[in-house]
Amino acid sequence: MKLLKITSAKYLGDYSFHLEFNNGTAGEANITNELWGEVFEPLKDDSKIKGFHIENGTLEWPNGADLAPEYLYELVEQGKTELLEK
Repeated sequence: MKLLKITSAKYLGDYSFHLEFNNGTAGEANITNELWGEVFEPLKDDSKIKGFHIENGTLEWPNGADLAPEYLYELVEQGKTELLEK
């Protein structure tokens, strides 16, 4: 099985990102519920959350915060399921 990696990311606002993965999956992930704790708290500032880049296949910020690509993939899949249920 190939390691899951983010290949493209765009910040949409309100802590949401459009993500594309190396397995062809694409969709929206909202990280609002992850913005707690010392490393993530600064990302509540909109100007700081926009400062992400893709490093080692996932989103990373200059302060060292990052999220596992597998977790972000789960958020994308969860978002798709919630859309289908509406």
